[in-house]
Amino acid sequence: MEEFEREQEALIANTYTRQPIMIVKGEGPWVWDRDGRKYLDCYSGIAVNNLGHCHPEVVKAIKEQAERLIHTSNIFYTEPQLVLAKVLARESGGYKSFFCNSGAEANEAAIKLVRKFAGPGEIITATDSFHGRTMATISATGQPKYQQGFEPLLEGFRHVPFGDAGAIEDVVTEETAAVMLEPIQGEGGVVVPPENYLKDVAAICEKKGVLLVLDEVQTGFGRTGEMFAWQGSGVDPDIFTVAKAMGGGMPIGAMLAKPGVMSAFEPGDHASTFGGNPVACAAAVASINVILKENLLERSRTLGEHFKAGLLELKPRHTEIRDVRGKGLMIGVEIEGDGAKIIEKAREQGLLFNCAHGNVLRFTPPLNIDRELIDRIVQTLDSILSEGI
Repeated sequence: MEEFEREQEALIANTYTRQPIMIVKGEGPWVWDRDGRKYLDCYSGIAVNNLGHCHPEVVKAIKEQAERLIHTSNIFYTEPQLVLAKVLARESGGYKSFFCNSGAEANEAAIKLVRKFAGPGEIITATDSFHGRTMATISATGQPKYQQGFEPLLEGFRHVPFGDAGAIEDVVTEETAAVMLEPIQGEGGVVVPPENYLKDVAAICEKKGVLLVLDEVQTGFGRTGEMFAWQGSGVDPDIFTVAKAMGGGMPIGAMLAKPGVMSAFEPGDHASTFGGNPVACAAAVASINVILKENLLERSRTLGEHFKAGLLELKPRHTEIRDVRGKGLMIGVEIEGDGAKIIEKAREQGLLFNCAHGNVLRFTPPLNIDRELIDRIVQTLDSILSEGI
């Protein structure tokens, strides 16, 4: 492994802090390293593999489409792209799609659509938010650590505290074009806002005549127990963005908007060479169909409550646990101490998850994980904390 790490350092940009294992195979909630060791994967590709690894129906769709057409161009019509657009319109209630390859690109498209529709106004976002790694999306992001070294940032973004609708209302002016928020902050530490927060923000946006943009890159496709998190919040965003779990592991993203808002885009305004790639679209259609057929929205809700209940039972026994929070199977455990040490000990015991915002253990297991495996995760964390960190 050390020789491989040296070769990688010599040949690949050093932009990731990697764990010292090489994953070579995945199936369901499990992955295997090159030494044959098996791990329970609660990264899920950072909330990408909502169906686990290599779901048979997604694999079948990829194979069949790859044998027909892998890529052409958006200069031409392709059937998989239209089929996916119909599925997304059905599940969202009539939104139009712009296809791209990632969450950052989806948010970039949303920012451009805001500018095209509303003009050169300010976009209000939240502190501790995360919207991507492009210059526009790190400017929108409310975490300085992602911005340092890349100044000057793009102008036109204002950050206010997350979860405080009044803070948004206080700064909205005639120059405000949009409010852009995550329904739940993922990279910010799995932060769930107050119950009526999004509804209150939507009312402010409607009153002030500004667009509401919701970043569903991490929360979409069943992660919080709804196909899209906004559907459980009583809001109706003008624009929302998705990616991650959309393609069952294939890279694909989309910016969706109400038809009247999307009409601001005209030919030549925006584009993506690989956006709406036939193979990725076929995978996305298969993935969404599995979510519906296997009733994974309900499963995410019920297993998420079971998971949180198990973690909350640990809290009285382990003073290191400050908080347990989340929705569906997007769970954060805020701890007092070094999250990296817990991640290392968990990996040694065959369990993989990550740490967000420095001290929040983030669990995003597949939505079709078994209840017994959820209990195993809780038991493993209990064992690790009992050893002391």
